[in-house]
Amino acid sequence: MFLPRSVKVKRTADEDKSCTAKKNKLSSGGSLQEESTEFQDCKSVGTETPSSTDNSSEIIQEHAEPAAADLGVANAALGKDSQNTEEEGSLEEPIKSFSKSQRWAEPGEPVCVVCGRYGEYICDKTDQDVCSLECKAKHLLQTQAKEKQLTSDQPTDPQAEAHLLNTPYSYKDHAFILGLQDEQVENLKLQLGIAVQGQQVPRPIVEFEHCGFPETLNNNLKNSGYEVPTPIQMQMIPVGLLGRDILASADTGSGKTAAFLLPVIMKVLKETETPSAIVLAPTRELAIQLESQAKELMVGLPNMRTVLLVGGLPLPPQLHRLKQSVKVIIATPGRLLEILKQSSVQLHGIKIVVVDEVDTMLKMGFQQQVLDILEAISHDHQTILVSATIPVGIEHLANQLLHNFVRITVGEKNLPCSNVRQIILWVEEPSKKKKLFEILNDKKLFKPPVLVFVDCKLGADLLSDAVHKITGLQCTAMHSEKSQVERTDILQGLLQEKYEVIVSTGVLGRGLDLVNVKLVVNFDMPSSMDEYVHQVGRAGRLGHSGTAITFINNNSKKLFWDVVKRVKPTGTILPPQLLNSPYLHDQRRREQQRLKQLQNSLVTGDNIMDIIKKHNKSNSQR
Repeated sequence: MFLPRSVKVKRTADEDKSCTAKKNKLSSGGSLQEESTEFQDCKSVGTETPSSTDNSSEIIQEHAEPAAADLGVANAALGKDSQNTEEEGSLEEPIKSFSKSQRWAEPGEPVCVVCGRYGEYICDKTDQDVCSLECKAKHLLQTQAKEKQLTSDQPTDPQAEAHLLNTPYSYKDHAFILGLQDEQVENLKLQLGIAVQGQQVPRPIVEFEHCGFPETLNNNLKNSGYEVPTPIQMQMIPVGLLGRDILASADTGSGKTAAFLLPVIMKVLKETETPSAIVLAPTRELAIQLESQAKELMVGLPNMRTVLLVGGLPLPPQLHRLKQSVKVIIATPGRLLEILKQSSVQLHGIKIVVVDEVDTMLKMGFQQQVLDILEAISHDHQTILVSATIPVGIEHLANQLLHNFVRITVGEKNLPCSNVRQIILWVEEPSKKKKLFEILNDKKLFKPPVLVFVDCKLGADLLSDAVHKITGLQCTAMHSEKSQVERTDILQGLLQEKYEVIVSTGVLGRGLDLVNVKLVVNFDMPSSMDEYVHQVGRAGRLGHSGTAITFINNNSKKLFWDVVKRVKPTGTILPPQLLNSPYLHDQRRREQQRLKQLQNSLVTGDNIMDIIKKHNKSNSQR
């Protein structure tokens, strides 16, 4: 049985007649055997073609009868509904039997787990996206083979697993964690750089098994490459599993995504009301990546479905997907608000909300949109705010949105990722291109693919052309004026090492796991140090080491003191032109004056008498 996702499509006159006859037969009580026979006949014809003579087609034939029965049930259900749709003068396309009759997926659309075409349907047995009956049969066979192999490698008790999936989940500290002394826990936090603020904060876990997840989820974690939790995952997962509100800050590439996805999954696993969770991201690319990671972790878990709601893609397929009992909404704020205004989704059943890269949300002007979305949700939900940097504005927002929250910071607050070697070069504007070409020709530094950040779209296009002409390297530009299809193709090309150099504006500077990027060049110094932290972090994802080279000159003079405060503690050698700059000394002097005034305004035992005397003196003068 399939759950159809496709929207209604226009059909030719001949197709309308055949489709109408077929649906009339089903709706008038026609035999399902005829439909099964039709499918098997088509299948036998299909196997005579050269493209279907492999072993998989023979295996599918063996499973044609149960699969065809599923098709008959689905079409019978569609047949019952077709009377109403025919009265409205429109027809739905029948379920496709073969993958070759399905179109290829557009960027951001569901993808068939077997062949990569448009995942128009959801398999009712695995909740995975498939494009046709043929790929459903293949997918079920692959799933059975994996289950057999998993059972032989790691024998588990199916009854115990089913009981765990059906029992309400509540997090409790593992016996090993409870056995640790308070001093040992504090030393562990100190060594890992974990700082926590809040009341009754649970102890950090050491292994994923300490969480008591279902075995299916534990296997998904291992298959996705999560062997042991990172420091942010150690502390954030148990806090999230307890249902507490969280404000979390950690280095870029430290594993924050899994740290909030796991509590989301466990929170909505037993929920019957849909949708049950929302994950908000500032950019389309980040939202697409989040949905991909969520699907990896949800494989095999019952009734766990996601929907991607982002701009730049057709709205009707997203609306139709929303109606398929999805548990988790992954969206950009603008598209979700658009759908909310159409009353196409109800959010009263939402139990948990995650705002990823919350500092970017504020910088891009999405704060009011996020607040409007939260207004449509019941107030008893759990809220998690996550980012690599936590400016003052976010702390104010957290105090407004979060209740009895836990503040988790891993690593130095708002400092660049420690895995990235930072190089600051003083380069005047006319010499920047020459210096970039020198870096790209240096065998020790050049490790493709290289990510070059600039501050404007035109600059990205021009510099990309110049790099290709001068060096002959495969280079392209990435910015917000590119269509969604182009941007997705560029991202895929970057991950597949199709490009040696990508010149980008800040659209690639946030949240994306570009694990194969080892060198980042900030051709233009970012406009803020928070942006600098994110862009530098593209070269140090998931614990990998990398290098970030930044060009700086007097055009960035407003940031000189911030650069010294944040970069110098990492051991980076700063250029003498920066350290000797009069702008730097002036900024340092002004900050010292501000701190001195702040200290004088504080009332302490040492200065209380002086404050009283000044007060009395001013009153007597009046």
